[in-house]
Amino acid sequence: MSTLPPGFPVSVLDRSRAREGEEPSQALRDTVRLAREAEALGYHRFWVSEHHGVPGVAGSAPTVLAAAVAAATSAIRVGTGGVMLPNHRPMVVAEQFGVLESLFPGRIDMGLGRSVGFTDGVRRALGHEKDEAESFPERIEELLGWFTGTQTAHPGVHARPAEGLRVPPFVLATGEGARIAAEAGLPLVVGDLRRRGRLLAAVDAYRAAFRPSAWAAEPYVVVAGTVVVAPTEAEARRLLVPEAWALAHSRTRGKFPPLAPPERIEGLAMTDRQRGFYEDGLAGHLHGTEERVAEELALAVKETGADEVLVTTSTYDREALLASYRGLARAAGLTPRGAGGEPRDGGEGVPGVAPRNGGEGVLEGTPRNGEEADIG
Repeated sequence: MSTLPPGFPVSVLDRSRAREGEEPSQALRDTVRLAREAEALGYHRFWVSEHHGVPGVAGSAPTVLAAAVAAATSAIRVGTGGVMLPNHRPMVVAEQFGVLESLFPGRIDMGLGRSVGFTDGVRRALGHEKDEAESFPERIEELLGWFTGTQTAHPGVHARPAEGLRVPPFVLATGEGARIAAEAGLPLVVGDLRRRGRLLAAVDAYRAAFRPSAWAAEPYVVVAGTVVVAPTEAEARRLLVPEAWALAHSRTRGKFPPLAPPERIEGLAMTDRQRGFYEDGLAGHLHGTEERVAEELALAVKETGADEVLVTTSTYDREALLASYRGLARAAGLTPRGAGGEPRDGGEGVPGVAPRNGGEGVLEGTPRNGEEADIG
């Protein structure tokens, strides 16, 4: 069914979305459960995100959650999409990833974003200001220097156990972030698939400005977006409803809420402004049957020249979400892994350490009313 190139890597970003009536802890446990499923299905990477003070997102400590995911899996690459570097001291980030790489060698990715807390209150609580996002390039340089032992910001200081280790860095970006990734010579994670014109412009600018580095000899592009698979197009569209309403709610009421069941949302009386945001949240995503998604995904990869696709999908019904990822795995032609993480049925599987063209990857998104940074 798939028209993607054989072995083309498809990955997952999970934002640990909370559901109405449930404790946030359930969302975190379900992230780990989804990671095990993604590994068995043959997905290449599984990343988690960083959000602060958001009612609808439980994932506030991505390196801690990544450790839980890595401990529960054995083969899939695990990382962050991303750690928001302006919120943290680069040395501390290096130490955290050094610990992860030491515990799970050859499986850890370091996705980095430039967002800060969305509200003034969150930023004050984090001890940072909005303009600190402008220092993102310098923070990346210092962070990578802690791994190579070449940082000059703090002479005579060494990050342990990071120094000497090689954790693939990725930049999560739209617009300006694509330029930063290119100038640093790092892989780019960019969204979203439904705004194809803007996406293509960012990718083209990144490739044109890319400077080879010790971390990536060539450009490496990961395109990100929402993809939903169901038995019918109508069912797939209905799975988009909870996230679309959460987005509309956040943009009109200032808070990004837990996911609600679609049957309740469909009965809500919305203002014209809410209805506009809601319909926009439903539009343009890759959704439908396995056959249709296979065709649309292949077209998106062809148009963007992507080296990898990162899927970030959420819905209220967790079993339907798992079914969607299973359908997508079939649509994308992924090779399932056995119980020990090895490909089943004699398949070669997806490369375990480095994706094609020597790149590794990165991811950052645009904050949206209470969110920190997303792709797609």
